[in-house]
Formats: sequence, structure tokens, C-alpha cells
Amino acid sequence: MIRISRHRLRAHPYCEQHLKILEASLAAVDPAALLRRRLGIAGNALRIDGSMIPLAGRRVWILSIGKAAVPLAGAVEYLLGCERIAGGVALTREGYGGPTEVVRVIEAGHPIPDSMVGADAIAGLSDQVGPDDLVLCLLSGGGSALLASPPSGVSLSELARTTELLLHSGATIDDVNTVRRHVSRLQGGRLMARLHPSTVITLILSDVIGDRLESIASGPTVPDPTSFADARAVLQRLGLWARIPGSIRSLILSGVASEIPDTPKPGDSIFETARTILLGNNDTAVHAAAAAARAFGFEVHIHSAPVIGEAREVGFQLAEEAIQRADSASTKWTLIAGGETTVTVRGDGLGGRNQEVALAAALRLEGIHELSLAALATDGTDGPTDAAGALIDGETVTLARQLGMDPDGTLERNDSHTLLDATGDLLWTGPTKTNVADLILILGDPTA
Repeated sequence: MIRISRHRLRAHPYCEQHLKILEASLAAVDPAALLRRRLGIAGNALRIDGSMIPLAGRRVWILSIGKAAVPLAGAVEYLLGCERIAGGVALTREGYGGPTEVVRVIEAGHPIPDSMVGADAIAGLSDQVGPDDLVLCLLSGGGSALLASPPSGVSLSELARTTELLLHSGATIDDVNTVRRHVSRLQGGRLMARLHPSTVITLILSDVIGDRLESIASGPTVPDPTSFADARAVLQRLGLWARIPGSIRSLILSGVASEIPDTPKPGDSIFETARTILLGNNDTAVHAAAAAARAFGFEVHIHSAPVIGEAREVGFQLAEEAIQRADSASTKWTLIAGGETTVTVRGDGLGGRNQEVALAAALRLEGIHELSLAALATDGTDGPTDAAGALIDGETVTLARQLGMDPDGTLERNDSHTLLDATGDLLWTGPTKTNVADLILILGDPTA
């Protein structure tokens, strides 16, 4: 079970309850446990939910991509037995690796792609798959960057630059991955085109709010409903079209003009031998947090919609909602929200979307002692930092001012990590090897 570090965290109202509720939500999205609930062996067949897939006389391949790649691959190895597995690759983020029996583990950079070794290994393995074979494709969050595989004429550094511009612009994950799918040899259904007509079962741990399959790891084995024109529209809307490398503009324009094929679309015959199964998602974590909070005696309220949008605005809005709820509360309560915010980078500071949510909320909650808020990236890494998020309360901003810091200016510089580290409010988990986006937990007690 993933444990959140206690020794670096100062005392907060209901601190231990905060941490145990968050830990319960992480336990609920343990990749191996989720997979074992859906898959089993019955004689010489693989059972997936209520269906049976014969294994006799066929080779089985494992393609596991994302931050949960290693535990998912390991669970399949244990379930099938290594003798049934012809080969496999687990492509994961640096620091998220681990031991496997027969599956080759490759680590790469995230969220900015820095290597094509893993993508080339996936492509090479796909060339070995025969028409009667079974491929288990195990996808989890982070796969979009890890599987980066620009086509001829586009360099990895040019794709990395485009990705960086998108991530700093406040683009949603759907925006980012719409572009990525169209600058890839393997994503947007193109991996399935290589694997067809083999049987491909894709099992997904979703980090995308709404579980849009084409956005999870940029959809290597599913149809892509978007087009080159959509990719161009994203870049134009975000003001990035003139800033991206010319090679990528040329590629997209060639696609818009139908000079090169678009990604495979819904209804394409290559998907007739493909099946997709959702193992878990953000809702899984949210409802596990709710159950844990009820066990602690909190009255539970789940936010009516996933939290999306600019991180600092979400932080202010949730803090305001908490204040209004606290005004009428008669017992201790919690508000739980899941989602994934975005950050438009304006300054040169260090932070992440959850830390920015937390600092914005702390500014609104200054001096209010009965409320505390935790914002957690379930993968254990919030933005370009080693922290997983933050736990703040009404003392956070006061402590920062006492340390000579300017909380408002810090937020404007996107430097939430520096302030929250100084005040002892950062959450640390290390790599969780799972990823279902973010969780925000507000606890209130009118008697505090």
C-alpha cells in the first residue's frame, strides 16, 4: 500500500484522516489488483469478465505502456505463467520501473518525450505478431509521452518542443493528445493497424476525465475521431501555430490537404479484432475516498462535476464553496472532487497543478481554522516536481508571510512548490505506479 510521508509534513487539522483517506483512494486504484478482478485462467482459456479466449496453440504478447506499465505487466505474467508469453515490452516513466520475468522494461522521460527506444521496441515487437496471436495491450496514464514516435521528417526534439509549448499554454489533455496523435507512427489507432488481424485486448487504467479512449496514451489501439484539421485548430486556438517547429506545421498541413493518410477512424475494419476494457478511473479513487471518509464519521459530499480548468481558479472556487458549506454545517464533513486542472505558465517558478490549486485555496482560506484542503496527483508526481501535491489550511499563508514570502506574488510566478515546501505543506508519496488523474479532499469541522 502506498504511504504518504508524515515526517516532512507539519500538523494540520485532521491531518491523519486526510492522509488515510488519500491512501485508501490510492489503494483502490492499485493496477495489479484491478486487473486481477477482471482476468483469470479457466483451463486453457483466458477469462475476461464473462467471456473466454482460447489460449491453446496461440502465442501471447504483452505491450504495457504508461506509469502503471510494470505492475500491470507483472500481474499478467503471474496470471498466465511465463511459459505462455512469447514476449513483451513494458514502457514506463523513469523511476517507475521494477522487476519482471520475461517482459522487457524500458524507462523514458515524461511529460516531455526524450527517447524513442521504447516506441521502437513496441514497433519491433508488433512486427513479430502473427494473425492468430493474442496481444494484451495494457495502457495507463503517461503513455502519450512515453510512446512518442514522430514520423519521418519530424525529429524527437521538435516533437518535444511542441509538447512543451502545449503543456505551458493551459491546454487540456484532449488538446495535447489531439496534436500528439497526428505526429505519431503508433498512436491514434496506428499501433492497431500494425497488429491487425491479431486479437488485441486493451485493458486501460484511465487518467483522462471522461475516459475518452482516444486520449488515454493517445489511443494506440482505438479509433481516432479527430483529424489533422482538429490538430491544426487546437494549435491555432492556443496561439501556438506560428511557434511550433516548421516540420510539424508541414506535416499537419499535408494531412489537412489529404496528401498523407489520417489516423484510422471509427468503423475501420482493423478494429474488428480489437476489444477495450476499462479497469479503473478517477471515479474509482473518488468513491474509495468517500467510503474511507464515511468510516471516519465524516458527512460526505462528492463534487457535482469533475474539476477542470485553470488550477488557480479551481483552487479559489473550491475554497469559496467550502466556506459556504461550512457556514451551514452542523457536523464534520468532507467535500471530495476528482479531475485534472491545467496551468498556464506565466512565471519562472516551480510547481504543479495540484500545488497551484492548493496555494490558491490557501489564499482564500487564510485565517479560517476549521477547513483544510489536500490536492493530490495520484501518480505521485505533480508537474515537474517530486511532490505529489499539498495539504493546506488556514495557517499556510500566515506562515508564508512570517517567513518573508509573498503568497500572491508566488502564485503569479507559478512558484507554489517553493512556498509550500517552506511551510511544510507538501505531500510526498514517491512513484505510486498508478495514475487516475487528481483527487482534492476538503475536510471541515464546525467545532474546530
